[in-house]
Amino acid sequence: MSGDGQGRSHWFDDEAGPVVRPYAMTRGRTTSPAQHRLDLIAVVVTEPAAGDPETDPTLAPEHTEIVGLCRTAPQSVAELAAGLDLPIGVVRVLIGDLVHAELVHVTRPVPPAELPDESILRDVINGLRAL
Repeated sequence: MSGDGQGRSHWFDDEAGPVVRPYAMTRGRTTSPAQHRLDLIAVVVTEPAAGDPETDPTLAPEHTEIVGLCRTAPQSVAELAAGLDLPIGVVRVLIGDLVHAELVHVTRPVPPAELPDESILRDVINGLRAL
């Protein structure tokens, strides 16, 4: 093999840097121990009593990044995926890991079937206007 690097197989793009496949970040998992339905609009919030995720050797840098982003402000699953530039499936697994580690919790949107009826809301608005 010559010293100029030709003929050598590159596992990285010179401009992009090293490439890490999504399945490597999740260790080949498509679900996590605390897997539950994580809608794109589900909001991830850091637990108030959460410790420093950097002290946990089982967590990847992406886990730490998620906790850091959510400490600043609660983030939706979609916002986290966009902010980290990771596939949504990978982010869901990572969030599930963090829920299992009790570093974050997830608040889910109210299902449409549980929302109040439109007529009730109109009655409330009309009642407030009458005051």
